[in-house]
Amino acid sequence: MSAIQSSQRVAVLGSVRIPFCRAYTHYAELGNRALLTAALHSLVERYHLQGKRLGDCSAGATIVDPREWNLAREAVLGSGLAPETPAFDLARACGTSAEACIAIANKIALGQIDAGIGAGVDSISASPLLWSHAITRRFTDMSRARTLGGRLRPWVGIRPREFKPEPPRITERQTGLNMGESCERMAQYWQIPRAEQDAFALASHQKAHAAWQSGFFSDLVSSFHGADHDNNVRPDTTLARLAALKPAFDRSPAGTLTAGNSTPFTDGAASVLLGSESWAKAQGLEPWAYLVDAQVAAVDFFDKQEGLLMAPTYAVAKLLQRNGLALQDFDYYEIHEAFAAQVLCTLKAWESESFCREKLGLNRALGSIERSKINVKGGSVALGHPFGATGARIVGTLAKLLAEKGSGRGLVSVCTGGGMGVTLILER
Repeated sequence: MSAIQSSQRVAVLGSVRIPFCRAYTHYAELGNRALLTAALHSLVERYHLQGKRLGDCSAGATIVDPREWNLAREAVLGSGLAPETPAFDLARACGTSAEACIAIANKIALGQIDAGIGAGVDSISASPLLWSHAITRRFTDMSRARTLGGRLRPWVGIRPREFKPEPPRITERQTGLNMGESCERMAQYWQIPRAEQDAFALASHQKAHAAWQSGFFSDLVSSFHGADHDNNVRPDTTLARLAALKPAFDRSPAGTLTAGNSTPFTDGAASVLLGSESWAKAQGLEPWAYLVDAQVAAVDFFDKQEGLLMAPTYAVAKLLQRNGLALQDFDYYEIHEAFAAQVLCTLKAWESESFCREKLGLNRALGSIERSKINVKGGSVALGHPFGATGARIVGTLAKLLAEKGSGRGLVSVCTGGGMGVTLILER
């Protein structure tokens, strides 16, 4: 995208999300379409886009109900935008809505569209249950039969265990490990102690609570379905309470990841409005920030056994090199907190001379980051993590931080399932 910046700058013009709520609480009876539609509808109302035709909208989810095969378009049709606004689904695990913002930004930069929306959603509460392959095959054979005998024949020899449903599993097929188990291995490799993870998690809750108290989220979050705040934020938690929790993934004495220093299962949706400078001016909108560049990367977490969630370290290195920047050349860092350990592993890798030389191909370490500049309004550990929505939340938060500051530069880093990473630079 950086090679065509001269054609048209891409402005982040605003962002709205619904409150992020722990799974099976406020949104227990709702699914992806309802949540995404609510976020888009709130964005439309906030920025007076009712009846307007935008160039495109990109959105997606990680856990998808097969009946919602046209999720983004269906949400747009319920958002209040003109029905002529096109939309397409997109997915890159936890980086889905960050990738959606990049996709829309690239279209704007190329001059293909003037404005669009990048968004994402996930509802753990409405995760679809799947039947076993055996029972699915029996139903298929029955539906294809033309006689009564033919319809009954597939059910001969059926066994009760075939009716056992299969819930979605957030595990990697190559390793059989879920993200927590993979991150536990990362924490052990990088020697990230439990106490350091708990301290990071506590800071996330404290910063998130302070942001809510100060009103920072008042124009970023729209009340929905009885929720008016992120209900995972724990202002009363302490290091002692966090330390009392048992390990959640490695239950041996060596385990360090707990429910307290990991993200909870969360329902929610978030959206970001992007546009060209000329479109923004015509709408009377002041850009919050500009999306300058983006980079994705992936790691071999199975054969080479690289850390599943370490891909952003590679993506950031490429992004910095292409833009002639040092890691320290940012006012804010928004690093997705899949787990407190994951962020700490990333920071330690950037500080490692050997990692940066051997893995990133650099001649020295990228160096350390001022901790006071990281996730200044709280992160995913406190705010929650609806997989497909987190990227848009982060982009919106960072853009508003830069708008309030009046100038500056921010870095977005999002790790994802499948050993991938999505990174962006915003400036004002």
